[in-house]
Amino acid sequence: MTVSTEGFEMQSGSRTWRATVELLSSMRFSISLLTVICIASVIGTVLKQHEPLNNYVNQFGPFWTEFFGVVSLYNVYSAWWFLLILGFLVLSTSLCVIRNTPKIISDLKSYKENIREQSLKAFGHRAQATLQEAAEPAAHRIGQLLVSGGWRVKLQQRDTPSGPGWMVAAKAGAVNKVGYIAAHSAIVLVCLGGLLDGDLIVRAQMLLGGKTPYTGGGMIADVAPQHRLSERNPTFRANLLVAEGTQSSTAIVNQSDGILLQELPFAVELKKFIVEYYSTGMPKLFASDIVIHDKETGEKIPARVEVNHPASYRGVEIYQSSFDDGGSSLRLHAMSLNGQVQPFELEGTVGGASQLTKGAGAQALTVEYTGLRVINVENFAGDPAAGTDVRAVDLRSAMDAQLGAANKTKDKKNLRNVGPSVSYKLRDAAGQAREFNNYMLPVDMGDGVPLFLLGMRESPAEPFRYLRIPADEKGTPDEFVRLSNALSDAALRDKAVKRYASKAVDAKRPELAQQLSASAARALALFAGLENRNPAKPVAGLQAIADFIEANVPEAERNKAGEVLVRILNGTLFELEQVAREKADLPAFEPDARGQAFMTQAVLALSDVPLYPAPVALLLSDFTQVQASVFQVARAPGKTVVYLGCALLILGVFAMLYVRERRLWVWLAPDVQSSDQVQATMALSTNRKTMDGDREFEHLKSRLLGLKDSE
Repeated sequence: MTVSTEGFEMQSGSRTWRATVELLSSMRFSISLLTVICIASVIGTVLKQHEPLNNYVNQFGPFWTEFFGVVSLYNVYSAWWFLLILGFLVLSTSLCVIRNTPKIISDLKSYKENIREQSLKAFGHRAQATLQEAAEPAAHRIGQLLVSGGWRVKLQQRDTPSGPGWMVAAKAGAVNKVGYIAAHSAIVLVCLGGLLDGDLIVRAQMLLGGKTPYTGGGMIADVAPQHRLSERNPTFRANLLVAEGTQSSTAIVNQSDGILLQELPFAVELKKFIVEYYSTGMPKLFASDIVIHDKETGEKIPARVEVNHPASYRGVEIYQSSFDDGGSSLRLHAMSLNGQVQPFELEGTVGGASQLTKGAGAQALTVEYTGLRVINVENFAGDPAAGTDVRAVDLRSAMDAQLGAANKTKDKKNLRNVGPSVSYKLRDAAGQAREFNNYMLPVDMGDGVPLFLLGMRESPAEPFRYLRIPADEKGTPDEFVRLSNALSDAALRDKAVKRYASKAVDAKRPELAQQLSASAARALALFAGLENRNPAKPVAGLQAIADFIEANVPEAERNKAGEVLVRILNGTLFELEQVAREKADLPAFEPDARGQAFMTQAVLALSDVPLYPAPVALLLSDFTQVQASVFQVARAPGKTVVYLGCALLILGVFAMLYVRERRLWVWLAPDVQSSDQVQATMALSTNRKTMDGDREFEHLKSRLLGLKDSE
């Protein structure tokens, strides 16, 4: 029996109806649908699902973002067209199974013992022999031999001109046919399980039950009932965020145009969140010690949830999905980098916001605390090629660098935890926001002095750009802030210029001191951005010095002029540092190796300060971390159906690929010349032509008929 790829052929109805039924029940239609689903699944895997719309706009642009949204590529697995195709696949495959199962069952019951002798002689595997025994004893002997070999046998007696003949019909490997039913039924079960555990039930409640996605903000308790799903919801998959020391019983079901709130029959309390890290800073293990509070009985059930080890209660699985900040308390020090704002202290919590009522100048700014990272592991390895002899040949080292685990790299790593960092956004009155990421501790980057890293970016699609502020001997930015504020003070600048000129020029030549003072004042004014003639494009720092030289010095003399002007600038800034320390009643600045490294980094940082787009920088001074677990809670009745389908699929594929169906016939006709002899004709049929089939036929020929290979 050969499984047909055609569909049902209706005997009544219109031509269109008969063609539609034939198409839906055909195997070619099922395979086409399965191909489309595979392509859609690839798209859903490559393209991140349920991301914020801004992320897609930054990645694809407005046009393609809108186009992809129309065809629901951002939620492929819950898109209407995906569910429709899945439903048609279930229908088509079910019709295929229904159409072919009766034929397969009928074929399993049939031994095809009515086959004619002439037909046996047309088989590829055939043999003939004369047996020295009567037909009936020979038939019973051959039948018993086949039964002992695992064959199912049926004997049939026929009348022939020379006397009664016997047909021995046997079959083996019938499970191959059952494999077809199992494999195709498995596809139906897996798809049904996917429909049950997918978004279909939720969409049905939205369509028929008046449920609508919620797009606003505020407290969960204030959300209206039309945005909530009942505890009796038969299937759902939602996210639940619980901070340490708190409990929650309302999960969030993400939708493309908002969210739905899923009520749980219990509340989850997070007692403790545990996280362990690799040396690279990546999480190695995160787990949650929780207590489940039953709403009906008040029972408290302690449990532990780890990755790949969920907890289960009342038909709801609780999976450890990820972790987040649970509202850590922050204390920040707001400092001005240009001396226009007095420093002040600020307190807040991650996820909250504060108004910058102090020192924000004319700008109305809101600071939104977006994150706290306690551990930041960075790679501080230098150039792996530096200091190596390229002429050296070390076969062992070369092989060790290439061989080994797949995650092995040839580049050496120097991983170091640089401490906590805080991220926040500054949003103006128009709603525009910039994102900042500042490290709490100064980082030694090999420049001779530790640096405070103040990061900024205009949008999430951009990498952070960092302002590097040198730390003083106490590990604070106070020294640099003092120097930066002094650069904005005209009186201190004049005093620093005069002191530099008096030290650099002999007192007997006052005219040179006057010229040097003018040059130093001009260089300091350019560096501070005081001679900017284009307010729309403010220029300061070393860029202003370079623009001035390019505009006023011939090209052949620019290098020399630049060296002189930078030397004057460095000397003047050093004196400005001394003047600032005198004003603060501090001892003189020591020009030792560390002092020189500090001044070098300070000049570079001062050059970048005018580009910093905020009136103040917020440095993390203290924090109290509160961690939170993100759980995925799911009621999945289709999971058992999917597991059953997977088991059937494995059995079906194994049966179809590794089990050969064989049928054997032996026709025993009495010899017309002698009643003690019988003419035997044997034939073997198999669904796949293999070397195993050839060997098996030779074995059966020898065992049943006594024939050797040469015969």
